[in-house]
Amino acid sequence: MVPQPFPSPKQPLPKYDTGASRWAYIKALRPRQWTKNLIVFAAPLFAFSFSLETLVNGILAFALFCATSSSFYLINDVVDVEADRRHPVKCKRPIASGLVSIPAAILMAICLLGGALVVGWMKSRALGLSILCYALLQIAYNLKLKRTVVLDVIAIATGFVLRAFGGASATSVPVSSWFLLCTAMLALFLGVEKRKAELRLSEMSGRKTRSVLYRYSIPLLTRMESTVTTGAIMTYALWSSGPAFRGASTHWMLITLPFVMYGIFRYQLLSDPEEIARRAEIGAEKGGQTERPEEVLLKDIPLLGTVVGWVLTSLLILVLKSQGMIE
Repeated sequence: MVPQPFPSPKQPLPKYDTGASRWAYIKALRPRQWTKNLIVFAAPLFAFSFSLETLVNGILAFALFCATSSSFYLINDVVDVEADRRHPVKCKRPIASGLVSIPAAILMAICLLGGALVVGWMKSRALGLSILCYALLQIAYNLKLKRTVVLDVIAIATGFVLRAFGGASATSVPVSSWFLLCTAMLALFLGVEKRKAELRLSEMSGRKTRSVLYRYSIPLLTRMESTVTTGAIMTYALWSSGPAFRGASTHWMLITLPFVMYGIFRYQLLSDPEEIARRAEIGAEKGGQTERPEEVLLKDIPLLGTVVGWVLTSLLILVLKSQGMIE
């Protein structure tokens, strides 16, 4: 049988079974990307604010930011549908493959974004404002910033800060300057590492998947990495030093500093060019996992263990402090 070419934009798309089509609507939202929105729980976690109300409000903020981010994934897939249909991999995306129609995708995006803004504003003006700013940032990023060197990384970091602030607003947890600075530095670190991995992958494949990568180089990203790494470790150290620096509620949080340092250094290892090449030679995942920060925690066991260790140690400090055993 002669294989049929993929239908051109002017040809009718093939019909699919109902079950597959229903799953495609969920897949079009890119739920695997939602892990980025877990940062909304950072403020109550750092403030040791654990209660049922905090959990419920945190989940609400998480859901609202998931809805907002998914609305822009839908919009991007609609805008890029013609190019995606010519791509060997992206042609399988729900919108490009015809499993989700363009009108349906647009309607879903409008409902998700509109609903998130309305519910967020009803819950808290600060939460609604953070969602609105995040949405405006996404528009600016997709229209211009993602193709502008340096500003693209700053935009990624700003998105994380807005989500962290939104989580704090939803849970009514006051945030310190050190918390916001630490979040910004860690987000910048993730953004630089992502670009570094992408650039290395483009050098290995011989083609650059993003136009902005033509303005970056490994030496430049290495210098940027050094700056934001120092900033991230220093801001976290100052926050964990306790009330004396208007940071954490107890200086015993300094015990968690080694977890943060190891996590950062482990992440750097995963995006190191030589490590990427070594992993490719032994048949591990091609390129660097840090190209997809939303997946790295689920795939790298040492890094996942570091996060679990940080959480358990922090909880132990909280229990000991609540019992009056430490100050």
